Amino acid sequence: MSAVPLSTAALQAPPLQWHNRFAALGNRFYTALSPLAVPDPAWVAVSEPCARELGLSDDWWQREDWHALEVFSGNALWPGMQPLASVYSGHQFGVWAGQLGDGRALWLGELETPDGPRELQLKGSGRTPYARMGDGRAVLRSSIREFLGSEAMHALGIPTTRALCVTASPLPVRREQVETAAVVTRVAPSFIRFGHFEHFSHQLGSDDGHDALRRLADFVIDHHASECRDAANPYAALLERTARRTAELLAQWQAVGFCHGVMNTDNMSILGLTIDYGPYGFLDAFDPGHICNHSDEQGRYAYARQPNIAFWNLHALAQAMLPLMRDDEEALAALEPYKTVFPQAMASRMRAKLGLATEGDGDTGLIDGLLTLMAQDQCDFSITFRRLGDFSTAADTDNRKVRDMFIDREAFDAWALRYRERLLAEGSVDAQRRLAMNRVNPKYVLRNHLAEVAIREARAGDYSEVQRLLKVLQQPFDEQPERSVYADFPPDWAQHIEVSCSS
Repeated sequence: MSAVPLSTAALQAPPLQWHNRFAALGNRFYTALSPLAVPDPAWVAVSEPCARELGLSDDWWQREDWHALEVFSGNALWPGMQPLASVYSGHQFGVWAGQLGDGRALWLGELETPDGPRELQLKGSGRTPYARMGDGRAVLRSSIREFLGSEAMHALGIPTTRALCVTASPLPVRREQVETAAVVTRVAPSFIRFGHFEHFSHQLGSDDGHDALRRLADFVIDHHASECRDAANPYAALLERTARRTAELLAQWQAVGFCHGVMNTDNMSILGLTIDYGPYGFLDAFDPGHICNHSDEQGRYAYARQPNIAFWNLHALAQAMLPLMRDDEEALAALEPYKTVFPQAMASRMRAKLGLATEGDGDTGLIDGLLTLMAQDQCDFSITFRRLGDFSTAADTDNRKVRDMFIDREAFDAWALRYRERLLAEGSVDAQRRLAMNRVNPKYVLRNHLAEVAIREARAGDYSEVQRLLKVLQQPFDEQPERSVYADFPPDWAQHIEVSCSS
């Protein structure tokens, strides 16, 4: 199959203000190149909320004069777009991997929006100099998963890259089997990763490399962390800012049962965003040792290990930034807040999930007791917490709705007695608590089987389920009674779904 890209001169563009600040860093940081065209592109789905935040009109993707389908399939560029692939390095599964980079992604430019500048990036737009023997393409299944995952996490209130749209093409792409190509458009304030800093610290070395490292750090501070500039050492302040944001992010992941699956340093955002949705997943049955990535044979990125892996990655970032520090102690001191911010943020979120309005001495035991029972009985993570919102403190109530989640009913009853006493001690009102708990315990999360159903239909040429599922996930805390099937227990066949790094 072949495809001929449209001429930029033939395109009209929406009235958008483009910036290219990252490009101003110079070609040491990237390679400028155009996306490779695909044949016969088609829309799979668009995110209306993301488009609105970018300042695009509701019909932006339908305007024939804008050729948006061609632009976001990599077949054309709007005037002002300046495509480039950035270079970075990183540790993968704890091992130094050397130079990596945007092997199948192209940065298009930066839009001015009411919420500040937003970068746009095509993923799956063809080979770049950093593809490392890869074809530079993304397949339909992984693109749908990234599109839905990004928007679902945003709706949950978790810092993340966004997804504007996903397009499909019949272009064949070989993975474990021959599949078809797709392109997802990602949106973020910045796509700079820990690995960008590692690259200029490890790969170049010497004064020349350290100058590039300093320029990169200055760029992030000037455009994304200006509050760091007045610190005694702005670079140490930037490292501490990243440590704090990463700690908050990990608490949010753990609290909703999100498993990233491939927390390599090149998949960690310097801004504390969730980035690179590959073999991710949300917990079904609660298992602290759950490994969502079939490629993770050692379980390095298991659910319960994610907070410690994030801290490990921060140490790798600190090592990379050492040339900008006075000494090792300054770098280590910048990481120190992670040790307190994460547990405090985690405890706060877990108290909220239990509807506790105040902090009590026995809360840790109460929370751990529930999680131990849930793990022992393999209780569904999201459904258990959502049902807990209906817990009644009335003495004559058996709270059957949540009690039935547990096999060991006597153990639950003992825990429920402690929970009831704790709620009564702070004067909790059932109706008010229920509302508060339903604002933090989602009814709808992107379970693997829901994504799989949408993907199977999309492969058959029907993209409607992708858009329906998106609308459900955009209101994860609402009851949505007409869509309650999306909140059901996963079917038995869901246990056999495997996602890997090729996903």
